[in-house]
Amino acid sequence: MSHQAPHFGSSSPYRGGSTGRRTQLVLIEDDPTLGEALSERLSLEGLEVDWVTTAEAGYARMVSAPADLLLCDMRLPDGDGGALFRRLQQDAPQALPPTLFITAHARVEEAVDLLKCGAADYLVKPVDPQQLISRIFELCRCEACEDWRERTPLGVSPAMRELEQHLHSVIRHPDTPVLLLGETGVGKEVVARRLHELQGGEGRMVALNCAAVPEGLIEAELFGHRRGAFTGADRDRAGVFEQAAGGTLLLDEIGDMPAMMQAKLLRALQDRAVTPVGESEPVAIRARLVFATHRDLREEVTMGRFREDLYYRINVVSLRIPPLRERREDIIWLAERFLAEQERAQPSQPRRLSEEAREALLAHDWPGQVRELRHAIERACVFANGPVIGAEDLLPEQYAQVPEGSEFELQRHLGAAEREHLERALVAHDWHITRTAESLGLSRKGLWQKMRRHALRRPGDGRK
Repeated sequence: MSHQAPHFGSSSPYRGGSTGRRTQLVLIEDDPTLGEALSERLSLEGLEVDWVTTAEAGYARMVSAPADLLLCDMRLPDGDGGALFRRLQQDAPQALPPTLFITAHARVEEAVDLLKCGAADYLVKPVDPQQLISRIFELCRCEACEDWRERTPLGVSPAMRELEQHLHSVIRHPDTPVLLLGETGVGKEVVARRLHELQGGEGRMVALNCAAVPEGLIEAELFGHRRGAFTGADRDRAGVFEQAAGGTLLLDEIGDMPAMMQAKLLRALQDRAVTPVGESEPVAIRARLVFATHRDLREEVTMGRFREDLYYRINVVSLRIPPLRERREDIIWLAERFLAEQERAQPSQPRRLSEEAREALLAHDWPGQVRELRHAIERACVFANGPVIGAEDLLPEQYAQVPEGSEFELQRHLGAAEREHLERALVAHDWHITRTAESLGLSRKGLWQKMRRHALRRPGDGRK
């Protein structure tokens, strides 16, 4: 590979860890220009960089001495970065630290699969130097990098990886409001919390659902009140703007805010200050402001239900969170995370998904989004007979007592037959994507899509 040397100017405030020991990073990159630029840049930041240029050298280095982070190119002269990762998982899992991959657009599907297998993240070439450095230091800031799995990104689909990248850009502008758009249950609060986590700071995240607060109380909830401001106000109470000082404030369902409060909120945003009820002196806003809604605010403005000036004030950076039906790659990944949560709560009752359950998860459109998926996993863990969760445990309304000869039953059989046909063809061609696609009369992209839909992955240590 040949690259023009990227500019890796020093800008990160991070210098090593809190323990005084320099963070050990292994870099596997065969391109001499890119490898040298990365090695020098990271060394200047206080990391101990061990740079090797082949998969075999990388394997030998990883098993010979501990490392805190692995940065690896997907394509290497003597093999494949993904195959190396799986080999280390199998041979020396204790030696495998958080792993960040660099990949070309053509190999994004493989990188997504590696995330499902436990990789920390991937970046697509040409790599934005600042984004790469930021992600490396985010992983390095984890205490001894041991809690990196709890700091996982929002998903493994390209759409959610792109959203994650946008968040990394947004944190550089803490005074800029963010508007999160998406259907109910899609995970808007999760995205807000991820932004808060990336932002850092001494404050906490506070969330208020504007649709759930009675109209007569919402002003006090937002701005706070002083003792004696109204009947029952027997003490001072901070509003959510004050509670979130130094952190993040999420105003969820902003599209449902009463018209009277829209005007007062606009004034507060313009002044960057709020005035508690019963107080004459304003209090400065010191929080990152995030707004969220499932409504089309432009339509709400047209219909006269939402102020146009407030819309333009909060719609500076808008991020759309796609529904699960548009990012099916995240479904199994999320389901496994929810299963892990249940296992931590009930370690004596481990559960796993059957192949039929995985197919059912991928076939369902999830109108209730991530919230519905989470509840389905929780319900299945309660009612499943034994350690294996079946399709009927996840979606009992669809899979329990399906009438013989029904259209739904036919679709199930057709899906199972297609999966079996695909798997036979893949095995026959040793899971070589191009040859398998040609034998089936499909494009490579078409085969990838069908493999994702049926959760087909090559067993073992790699993919061709």
